[in-house]
Amino acid sequence: MRKLIKLIMVAGTFAGSILLNSCEKEVFPLYNDEIVVTNYNYNGLADSLQRQLYGTYLSSNGNYFVQDNQGNTTFHYWPNAHVLDVMADAFGRTKDQVYVSRMKALLNGIKLQNGNAFPNDFYDDMGWLALSGLRAYDATKDEAYVQATNILWADMKKGITDVQGGGMGWSKGKPNFKNTPANGPAIILAARLYRLQNKPEDLQTAKTLYAWLKSTLVEPATFTVWDGINYDGTGVISKNKYTYNVGLFLGAGLELYKTTKEKAYLDDAVKTAIAGINDLELAPGGLMKDEGQGDGGLFKGVWVRYLSLLISEPDVPATDKDKLIKFLKYNAQTLYKQGISRPGLSISPAWNKAPQSKTDLTTQLSGMMLIEAAAQLSTAGILK
Repeated sequence: MRKLIKLIMVAGTFAGSILLNSCEKEVFPLYNDEIVVTNYNYNGLADSLQRQLYGTYLSSNGNYFVQDNQGNTTFHYWPNAHVLDVMADAFGRTKDQVYVSRMKALLNGIKLQNGNAFPNDFYDDMGWLALSGLRAYDATKDEAYVQATNILWADMKKGITDVQGGGMGWSKGKPNFKNTPANGPAIILAARLYRLQNKPEDLQTAKTLYAWLKSTLVEPATFTVWDGINYDGTGVISKNKYTYNVGLFLGAGLELYKTTKEKAYLDDAVKTAIAGINDLELAPGGLMKDEGQGDGGLFKGVWVRYLSLLISEPDVPATDKDKLIKFLKYNAQTLYKQGISRPGLSISPAWNKAPQSKTDLTTQLSGMMLIEAAAQLSTAGILK
C-alpha cells in the first residue's frame, strides 16, 4: 500500500511540474520582488501533499504521525492535533470519505498514545486538539469529536486563575506563566462552543480571556502580540514575536465578531493582521519568516489558518482584504515554486528555499496549511 501511495504521489507531482513550464512574470510592487507566475494547481498539490503525509509520517502502528521523515518515531501531541486539522481541510475541500476514517483513527490514536486519555499537562496542547476535534465534528457530525472536545475544554478551564490579573496558564506544571498560545485557542474554542451548545458561560469566558489577552499582551498602539507574561515569576512580559501569536489574536477577534457581531472585535482582528504583514521581523520582504523546525516549524501554519478565515469574512473592508489576499498569495506562490522538493514533496521551513533532507512533521504541516488555504481560497474565487 505504501508503494502504491508513493507511485500516485509521484505521478501527481509530475503533472504539477508540467504546469511550471508554462509561465509569465508578474511584479509585486508591495514586496519589491519579482516571481515567476504559473497556473498554480493548489488543489492538485494539496492532494499530493496529503498522500505524502500519510505515506511518509504515519507511525507503524497507525495511531499517530511521527516526528520527522528520517526515522524519528517520537509521538508529539500538539502536531498530531494539527494533523487532524489538515485532514479536516482536505475533507472539506474534497469530500473524499477516506479522510473520515483517517480522522477518526487519529483521534483514537492520539488518545491511546497519550495514556488512553485526551487531557495532557499543557493547556495550549489541549486547545489545539479541542479545536481540530470541533472542526472534525462540524465536518462529520460524529459525536465522538464533540465529546472529546468537551472533555478537553472542562480540563482547560481549570487553568484559568487570577494570577497576573486573569488568563489561562500555559501548563499544569507552570500555571502562573500566562501566554498567547494558551489563551488564543481557548478564546476561539469558547466562542465556537457557544455557537454550537449555547452555553452563556462559554461566551463569557471567551470575552473575559480576550479582554485579558488584549490588555496584557497586545501593544495598543501597534497591535504587536507578545508571547507571554510571568515566565520566571517576576511578572515580566516575554517580548518575543512569533508568527502564530499574530494568527491567534486575530483569530480570537474574528471568532468573537462572528459570535457577537460587535464590530470592535473585527477591527482588532484586521488591525492585528495588517500589523503582522507589515512587521519586518515577522514577514521580511512580505514572506512569513523562517522559524526553524521543531515547534517553530508549525508556527506559520497557525497564522495562515486564521488569516485565511479573516480573508473569507465578508465584512472585512475591501482595501484591507486586498492587502491580506496579496500577502497570502505571495507566500503561497513562493512556497509552491521554491520551498517544496519535487518529486519528494518535503517542505522547507524557509518558504523561499529548497528543503534539507530532514523535514519535521511540524514544518511539513505549516506548508500544507498554506497550500490547503490557497486551494480553498482559489476555489472560492478569492485568490486569483
